Amino acid sequence: MTTNNTHFFSPKYWLTWVGLSILYVISYLPYSTQIILGKSTGNLMYRLFKKRRHITEVNIQLCFPEKSAIEQQLLVRQIFQNNAIGMFETSMSWWRSDKFLSMPVSLKGQKYLDEALSQNKGVILLGAHFSTLDMGGRLLARFYNVGAMYRKHNNPLMDIIIKKGREKHLDQTIEKKNLRGVLKALRNNQVVWYAPDQDFGPKHSVYAPFFNVPAATITATSRFAKLNDSPILMFTHHRCHDDSGYELELFPVIENFPSGDDVQDATRINQELEKGILKDPSQYMWVHRRFKTHPEGKNFLYRHPPREHK
Repeated sequence: MTTNNTHFFSPKYWLTWVGLSILYVISYLPYSTQIILGKSTGNLMYRLFKKRRHITEVNIQLCFPEKSAIEQQLLVRQIFQNNAIGMFETSMSWWRSDKFLSMPVSLKGQKYLDEALSQNKGVILLGAHFSTLDMGGRLLARFYNVGAMYRKHNNPLMDIIIKKGREKHLDQTIEKKNLRGVLKALRNNQVVWYAPDQDFGPKHSVYAPFFNVPAATITATSRFAKLNDSPILMFTHHRCHDDSGYELELFPVIENFPSGDDVQDATRINQELEKGILKDPSQYMWVHRRFKTHPEGKNFLYRHPPREHK
């Protein structure tokens, strides 16, 4: 957890160092203790982080209108708990040994990735921002050599820590704007993880349904697939409901992708994401503004949230 850049020790980064130090210490607690602590931390975050709670509540109201108000609120609480646990899982994935991470791990659907790799065109793993994001990558790396696309963190210190933590176990991390790096990896028949499930604004995006709600969905997934005519398939990762271990799953290759129709492609991507999220909606990062971009103005749905419940 060190860096050679001395300017990172300036007061500007002290708070970041404090947070990282706390996570580092917690990562050495017993796994079961971290799960309990994560749930308690999530309950506290639910009470304190009112803006994030509002965003999460709106997302759940929009995407799960069939749930009652009580069911929606219970899900929101569980989301905060799992997001907090996810922070500790992330620190474990960066700093703990394989011996420590000895809990049971199951991987379903290996044949789909093996068949895709046999084409020798590289494979794009369609990912999503589950709370187990970094843990999922660490565990998949036990079975396959995996690289990952990422977006640079706004905090330069955090960017270095995240990159170093991931590259201990992944083949490489590729900044998502580095098309040459992505193409090189695919031409070398590597597996490259990519998550297109966040709202990056209207540029290079189209509106496609996400849980029946129009969502700005980036078209980059189609462009990446075109680079080397690479197959693309969904990858999910969840903590078991009894907290005993992790379940990883690889899905069949998305056929005839890309189609040449950006809206159709974005719709298919969102449908795959929905399947993965529905395995356990509480382990998805609903705290982000997935519907930030809207025809009636930025953040319209968060300023005018749905009010009706069944």
